[in-house]
Amino acid sequence: MRPPGVWASAWRCPQHGEIHPLQPSRAPKQELLDDLATRSQVPVWVPWPMPTGWLFSGVAEAGTPKTGPQAVVVACSGPNPAPHPGEPGGRTAELLLVAEAPGVGLGAYLAGLDDVDPGGSVAEGPPHARIRANGHTTALWHLDSASDRAVYVGEAGGVWLYLVLWPASAGVLLAESLHLTDVRQGTNGRAAVQPPAGAPSPRLP
Repeated sequence: MRPPGVWASAWRCPQHGEIHPLQPSRAPKQELLDDLATRSQVPVWVPWPMPTGWLFSGVAEAGTPKTGPQAVVVACSGPNPAPHPGEPGGRTAELLLVAEAPGVGLGAYLAGLDDVDPGGSVAEGPPHARIRANGHTTALWHLDSASDRAVYVGEAGGVWLYLVLWPASAGVLLAESLHLTDVRQGTNGRAAVQPPAGAPSPRLP
C-alpha cells in the first residue's frame, strides 16, 4: 500500500488502485459507538435488543479522516445457539456485522471471498434468511465462501450488509428474531443504543 503523497491524495494498492485503509480494531467501549455515530458514512449496526447472553465485543473501520469510515465492523460474542459436537469454538459464537460501501472489500475479506464485493451471489434465487434492520425487513443470501463460518449478505441502508458467524453452526442465530439498529440514529453525539460490553473479539481484523 502507498500512502497519500505529492501525486496522489488517497491510499493506493498496486492491485486494486485507490483503497480505504483498515484502521486498528478497538476494544468494546460505549465511547467508540458514540464516536462512530457522529463520523461514519455507513450504518453502524448493532443487534438490539441483544440476543440473550450476547455482548458487544469491539469495532473496526476502514477509511481516513478525510473520507470518514466507509466500512464499519461491529463484533458481538455470545453462546452458540446450536453447537455441534467437536466443532471448533464449541459453545461460544462470534458475530461480525459489516456495513460497507461498494468496492471497499472489508466484508468480502472477512467472508472469505476472493473479490471485493459479493456480486451475483446476492438476489440470486429466493433469500435464505430475513432479519429486521431499522425496522425494515432485510433479505439475506448465504454464501458458501468458507467452511469454518456462516456468511450471509444483503443490502441495508444503501450499502452492503454482511453477517459473518463463527463457528458455522452459529448461523442458526438468524432463525431467531434478529433486529439490527443503526447507532447513528442517536442524538447529541450519543449512539442510539448502549449494549453491554464483553471481552474483545479475536475475530476482528
